[in-house]
Amino acid sequence: MAKKDYYATLGVKPDATDKEIKSAYRRLAKKVHPDANKDDPTAETKFKELNEAYEVLSDTEKRQMYDRFGTIDPAAMPGAGGFRGQGAYGTRVDFNESGGFGDISDMLNQMFGRTAARGTRAQETRSRVSYPVDGQDITTSVQITLQEAYDGAVRLINKADRSLRANIPKGAATGTKVRLAGEGEPGINGGHSGDLYLVVEVEPHPLFTRDGDDLTCEVRVDLFTALLGGDVNVPTLGRPIKLKIPAGTQSGRKLRIPGKGMPRLKQPSERGDLYARVLITVPDHLSDEQRAAVEHLRDLF
Repeated sequence: MAKKDYYATLGVKPDATDKEIKSAYRRLAKKVHPDANKDDPTAETKFKELNEAYEVLSDTEKRQMYDRFGTIDPAAMPGAGGFRGQGAYGTRVDFNESGGFGDISDMLNQMFGRTAARGTRAQETRSRVSYPVDGQDITTSVQITLQEAYDGAVRLINKADRSLRANIPKGAATGTKVRLAGEGEPGINGGHSGDLYLVVEVEPHPLFTRDGDDLTCEVRVDLFTALLGGDVNVPTLGRPIKLKIPAGTQSGRKLRIPGKGMPRLKQPSERGDLYARVLITVPDHLSDEQRAAVEHLRDLF
């Protein structure tokens, strides 16, 4: 066969150790596996090429022949007369050879909790597995409000004939993962069950915007309070508070209120800050007397 750059396929150097080759294969197999790339029509081809490269480089004699001649002649392979089967997606797997790292399908079973083959063949292979195989993790999303992220929340997850209680911690943000240990897919032959992960999505809030643990809200301030200074009420996710507006405050100015933001995820006793953005308001209608007074004030300035 024409020479292929198996080292480039696995992303390793020609002097890579067996451990480096095995590690590269494990990492790439998860990345390019067709089950993880169902919308990529080239995934199956990439996966076949990856398995082909690993099959050669993981076997000492095959690798030596490849390094020397740049090709692999099946008739020259050790154990060529033994039983050979077709592995995942057409990749050849040698079941009777003890060299290298063993059967590629075994490794895929360990990584994915199932055989890499599809359909009935996958189920048959799975039923023949005699060693413990851990179950896969399951990931699902859960939506909460910003108020729930502030206070902490509970979600009940239905699983078969029972409900699971999931505690959403204070300070959770979009992307925060909540782990329910052992609630994923069951293992095989005594293998550990996978975990269930809830990925949090925090809904937008009508008053507050969030930046990390800090919050920002708009505070409407009348013209004279902005000119002369005074107190205004500011909403928080807890109790409203009074904020002193300095005289001469400009519209758009942000006033920091320490410790009134979100709880910090792993240190809920600590909180971020709240920023009040001043929005100066003016009356949309003036009486004749008021208009005259404002015109007089303008003239004074």
